[in-house]
Amino acid sequence: MFSLKKLLGKEDKFFDLLEASAEEARASTALLGRFLKERANGRPTNIDDFIHTRRKDKRITQQITEALCRTFVTPLEREDIEALAFALYRIPKMVEKIVERLAIYPGRLPQAGLVRQSELLQLAADNVAFMVGELRKGTKMDRIREANDKLQYAEGEADKMMLQLETELYHGPYEAKDVIFLFQLFEMVEKSVDRCRDAGNVVFQIVLKYS
Repeated sequence: MFSLKKLLGKEDKFFDLLEASAEEARASTALLGRFLKERANGRPTNIDDFIHTRRKDKRITQQITEALCRTFVTPLEREDIEALAFALYRIPKMVEKIVERLAIYPGRLPQAGLVRQSELLQLAADNVAFMVGELRKGTKMDRIREANDKLQYAEGEADKMMLQLETELYHGPYEAKDVIFLFQLFEMVEKSVDRCRDAGNVVFQIVLKYS
């Protein structure tokens, strides 16, 4: 039987799914910080939690796609929902790649620098989750702008941290193969912060559109 209610949908559904995706992104960054500490303490490292988080977020992204196909009326423009869902999914996906690399690397890591990178990534992901959570409350530009400023700060500091790490890398006691690996690793962590920034930019543009 044709259901008008199903066709129109329930607005909260999209906000629920986007917020769930943002939480998975934040969870993956928190796991990275814990992973680095466990590795530094010589504890066995396990990447199963990262795989689970990324797969869970992928299912959420698929649910969003399916809901868009089945729903006639959406609380935000379809293109905006799709763009935000894609931007959020890219965060845990990149974090999983980082941990996969770390899990196979037997060499010494610049622990302090990587921990600082992961803290900045966590800050970025926290603010993305906050911004996504604000969408259902309306267009409160001041709160969104404040969170976006923090996100941009994290991205800027991450750029500085990467430059510092690369400088230390070139002048440190590392073999050529270690330099190549660590250089790529630093770039991947910095790119994860960039992906948080990208997700934040999508939210910011949505709020600007509706304000």
